[in-house]
Amino acid sequence: MNKPEILSPAGDFECLQAALDFGADAVFLAGKMFGMRSSSKNFDRDDLKKACDLAHSMGKKIHVTCNILPKNSELEALPSFLEFAQDIGVDALIIADPGVLEMAKRYAPKVAIHISTQAGVTNYATANALYNLGASRVVMAREVPLSDIAEIRAKTPKELEIECFVHGAMCVSFSGRCLISSYLTGRDANHGDCAQPCRWKYHLYEEKREGQFFPVEEFDGGTYLYNSRDMCMIEHIPELVAAGVSSFKIEGRAKSSYYTAVTTNAYRHAVDDFYAEGENFKLKPWIKEELEKISHREYSTGFYFGYEPGQTTDNGGYIRHYDAAAFCEESIDDTTSVISQRNKFCVGDTLDILPPGGVPYNVKCISLTNEDGEQVESAPHPKQILTMKSDLPVPAGSVLRRKREQ
Repeated sequence: MNKPEILSPAGDFECLQAALDFGADAVFLAGKMFGMRSSSKNFDRDDLKKACDLAHSMGKKIHVTCNILPKNSELEALPSFLEFAQDIGVDALIIADPGVLEMAKRYAPKVAIHISTQAGVTNYATANALYNLGASRVVMAREVPLSDIAEIRAKTPKELEIECFVHGAMCVSFSGRCLISSYLTGRDANHGDCAQPCRWKYHLYEEKREGQFFPVEEFDGGTYLYNSRDMCMIEHIPELVAAGVSSFKIEGRAKSSYYTAVTTNAYRHAVDDFYAEGENFKLKPWIKEELEKISHREYSTGFYFGYEPGQTTDNGGYIRHYDAAAFCEESIDDTTSVISQRNKFCVGDTLDILPPGGVPYNVKCISLTNEDGEQVESAPHPKQILTMKSDLPVPAGSVLRRKREQ
């Protein structure tokens, strides 16, 4: 089997650059319309073309999400968008709706069709039917166990690729089709505008005791009935490959470039190590540790190995051990770099460096100089440009991180 693709998310151009620099084979993103993440900045037409040109110059691919469940009023603008996607060289369109699929075949016949997880593909009959309709790839519903994926692989044409999520947020609703947000807030989850009410805390009220609430569990913060754990399959690369997965998809188009860089780098190294080492493969501890350095909920393996407990019932928050302190814009010499600040840090701090495609290491911040040439003791301003002296080199494109005090 060919080495699986690493498919990374991008909600803006900074995330796209991080995905490409840290080892993605392909990036999935959206235009300003038709994509399932309205909270992301997303890409206007000029940026979509620039994204394709940049990715192709690096030998990478761009997959554009066209996976909303459109209303009648939205269909009129779709042909123009599909024709534009083909004209700029988009490699694949990610589609959930049969009508959109038919329109894509008509208006963008040269662009590969990938069937979104929103379509809820759970069996080989559906996968084969979609292949016969023109799909070159199906993105499996996240509810499908690895054993079923292996059977789907065995009972579908070898030309049909199978894409699976390997990391990121999970949805309490089947394949992300949910109306809770629409009912409670008027924000349509199936148009990428989910308010995530499944993450909220809930209390029970008794009918005849107006104003009194009764926690379902006995703790002060409320009860998180629907709050799904995040998925993490970094320890199960061999099983995913054995099941026949063609593409490892990382969730997170609404997340930061720091998240994109770290997750992409971790899965890139894990997959490359597995293919280099074969039966001697053993996940390096630093790779697993990397995924603890991003903001995340408690991890699980989703539904891949059956129905393990998938909810975090005692909190609705994130686990955060590290902050992204800065990104390196330019490496001047072995001790000097130009950085763009993201979170406050100070002279004397130890910073954890993740270089593009590399292994993390620590440096000490020896001095900071602002754009006016003044020595400063800290970097307190978001996206401030500073010159940093350190005891070791910091390559251009590196992520600089600071461990939180526990």
